[in-house]
Amino acid sequence: MDLRWEENNLLSIREHAYNYLKEMILEGELKAGDRLIERELAGKLGISRTPIREALFRLESQGFVKTVPRKGVVVSNISEHEVIEVFTILASLEVLAVKLAAGRMDKETQLELDQKIEELMKLKDQAEENFNSEHIQMNRLINKASKSPKLFEILSGLIDYIHMAANMGYETPGRRKESLKEHIDIMKALRDKEAEMAEYLMRIHIENSKKAYITYIENIKEKLYKKEKLLTT
Repeated sequence: MDLRWEENNLLSIREHAYNYLKEMILEGELKAGDRLIERELAGKLGISRTPIREALFRLESQGFVKTVPRKGVVVSNISEHEVIEVFTILASLEVLAVKLAAGRMDKETQLELDQKIEELMKLKDQAEENFNSEHIQMNRLINKASKSPKLFEILSGLIDYIHMAANMGYETPGRRKESLKEHIDIMKALRDKEAEMAEYLMRIHIENSKKAYITYIENIKEKLYKKEKLLTT
């Protein structure tokens, strides 16, 4: 894929650089501890170092990268505790979002949900990797349906952590399809204005997502332990 962009719009180039690097981190292409060298990244993307530098500064302000003495900018190691804390926050905020959404449901939003449900039903039998791009869209649609701009803003601020944790949890076999079905069921309950059912399903979804993330972390720890044990024997 050609990653080079025309530098005729500096703002666009800044956004491209930022979104590209953030996506690489969230998708696990860039891992904790990996160095991010301005010169190399600028060469790879065919742009100047200025938008790369600004993108790295923005990512550092959000905690995705950090500057280490004598090493430069590296990908941050977002702790297990931080992600679990986000799940705890979501257990309240996303349940509130679906409660509000069910109570404020209108014809226009019902049509949007119907359209998205139809799209997702077609994905059910496709390869699991096709679900990645849908995860954020599903969350945004559900949260937007709450018609609470402030709540939507708060949840949007957590979307990157949600995406990252979900991608880790998706390493558990079958979790992507399970998550897809959970989102479809939540949207159906919202469309039908079944507030209590939507709240219940959202709680189940968040708990299952947290369990999948914890399973992923435990598997990583076990692999590291076995590797260290082999090195010391």
